[in-house]
Amino acid sequence: MPDEADAEAEEKSLFSHAAVDPDVTAAYGDAHPDQLVDLYAPRTAGDASAPVVVLLHGGAWRAAYDRRHVSPFAAFLAGRGLAVANVEYRRGPADGGPEGVAGRWPETFDDVAAALDALPALLRRHLPAADARRTVLAGHSAGGHLALWAAARHVLPADAPWRLDRPAPLRGVVALAPIADFAAAEELAVCGGASGQLLGGAASFAERRPYADPALLLPTGIATTVVQGGADTVVPPAVAEAYADAAARAGEVVGVTLLADVGHFPLVDPGADACAVVAEEIAQLAW
Repeated sequence: MPDEADAEAEEKSLFSHAAVDPDVTAAYGDAHPDQLVDLYAPRTAGDASAPVVVLLHGGAWRAAYDRRHVSPFAAFLAGRGLAVANVEYRRGPADGGPEGVAGRWPETFDDVAAALDALPALLRRHLPAADARRTVLAGHSAGGHLALWAAARHVLPADAPWRLDRPAPLRGVVALAPIADFAAAEELAVCGGASGQLLGGAASFAERRPYADPALLLPTGIATTVVQGGADTVVPPAVAEAYADAAARAGEVVGVTLLADVGHFPLVDPGADACAVVAEEIAQLAW
């Protein structure tokens, strides 16, 4: 099992890659400068359309981490013939203290819902090689939470502003070390209690959790795979296990791929073997 030094080396490796510019950056809203999506065209020959991966980055929903750190992963997926939409969204305010406050309520959720709703038209306009009918949601860490949440909008409470009246037309979800069960995450103090901060703190946690916690938004009826590093100390495997258990109680099977001796960051690091496993999980749903 990797020790703390190994985990630091994994994080350093991920952030050592130069950002990869997209083919197109498009706005999906005009309420905030972060309402942007970077589009990467599939790097394959021929005129055949390509499946779409909607990528939601991690970083504990905090302002310090934006979509640029997963742009090498987006380019890696494009190199495997997938069209990629790397979504930015509003995170915690930049003046949120030394660690930053995690997320904004309700703006973080507003943005993810708006991005997904706008994406088919943006793809038609800017990325004609993309086939929005074959879309997979993928997200890492906090982005894994958002991917699971976005796939569950049709089972949100009836008064939720983001609720859909039917399941989104998705091929599936691949959630990478997701913060997928808020009760488990808070018990383990994942990312410094980030899920509690996202919901506005202790005073509003219980009230808002049914609108935000994927473990309470089941079953979705959408194919879902969780890829989890067995040696992850940032979002421990117990969080993914709690989500999979919640799904089973709801009558739904969630696939869990546990990668032994792998930590948190290699899942989206093109220089790591684990990244190829992730790409294959996405491809199995997309093609």
